[in-house]
Amino acid sequence: MRVDIVSIFPEYFAPLDLSLIGKARANGTLRLAVHDLRAWTHDVHRTVDDTPYGGGPGMVMRPEPWGEALDALAPEELAPDGVTLPRLVVPSPAGEPFTQAMAYELAAESHLLFACGRYEGIDQRVLDHAATRVRVTEVSLGDYVLFGGEVAVLVILEAVTRLLPGVLGNAGSLDEESHAHGLLEAPMYTKPALWRGHEVPEVLRSGDHGRIARWRRDEALARTAGRRPDLLAALAPESLDKRDRAALERAGVDRAALERAAVDRPTLDDGTGFPPPPGRVAK
Repeated sequence: MRVDIVSIFPEYFAPLDLSLIGKARANGTLRLAVHDLRAWTHDVHRTVDDTPYGGGPGMVMRPEPWGEALDALAPEELAPDGVTLPRLVVPSPAGEPFTQAMAYELAAESHLLFACGRYEGIDQRVLDHAATRVRVTEVSLGDYVLFGGEVAVLVILEAVTRLLPGVLGNAGSLDEESHAHGLLEAPMYTKPALWRGHEVPEVLRSGDHGRIARWRRDEALARTAGRRPDLLAALAPESLDKRDRAALERAGVDRAALERAAVDRPTLDDGTGFPPPPGRVAK
């Protein structure tokens, strides 16, 4: 995957040299470049913002430097070697919510271009013009406002790059974690078996893999019911068997809520309505 990031604070992305993302960059799995938006300014002050039309507080990022940046990184014509144009991702409080499903979607792209806004945001004409030649996706991490898009890009890249083949040491981790199948992950434990009066559940020390799998499934269902009932409401009813329903009833979940499937959920080959694990492809 190729990733380009445009920001007025390129130093913000130093952490991308660390941990598994750093290793992915070093081994060529991820080709990542960070660009300073001010490189596309032409005045002595390297100006990137101005007052908003219509009045109001704050400043708005000017279209000229952004236009030139996108011209350079997402040219109107394909490169001679046929390299595809990037997908433009713009963090914004007005964007669609970022989810694990979107992380899988972005991980399937060959080239992502991130535009980090600041102040009151980027002049809307930049995104409108970009949409005439590339796919533009505005993304929100949640219902709150940050100083700029840099933090959001770091979060999105963490979620996306870990889905790329070869980035995680054990790809099986992706199939067991929270949101992999629309549920939160069951509690996890390690040695010692007894710590400060708290004991690891007996079933996890039993060696009975069938019981362990059932316990983890039940715990995931109960935890999701207690913390994220909205996720349960989005599950396809056919993805829950009798044992699942019994576990949810024990957790005090309203049975009628289990019959509500998400209206526009994607259809996947495992019938869950959530992103497939690595190697699985949506229909």
